[in-house]
Amino acid sequence: MENNYSVAISCHSDLGYIEYTADTKSANIVLANEVAKQKVEEFLNTSLTLQVPHETLHDFTTITINPLDDVETLQLALTRLWEATDVHVDWSRPVDYVKNGIRSLKDL
Repeated sequence: MENNYSVAISCHSDLGYIEYTADTKSANIVLANEVAKQKVEEFLNTSLTLQVPHETLHDFTTITINPLDDVETLQLALTRLWEATDVHVDWSRPVDYVKNGIRSLKDL
């Protein structure tokens, strides 16, 4: 059984989503803006060195992650996505709403 995680994303007026499959450690990015989509793909396929809070918000630890290693690492990487790519993660937008909207547009 596949272990998937999905989250909605947007770039300006374009809505899309990232669908991560833990079994294959891969992500499918669906976004109409091809330039932004390419930036997200490159971001997720590159090792990242991040400063993360250690014990308090004033005590940081430097870590290096591979965003596609697991769901938790992907989620951590996604907190830095907007700054690196201008693509916003819509944490509160229901991803099924976005998926259904994109499918509906393809049917037109």
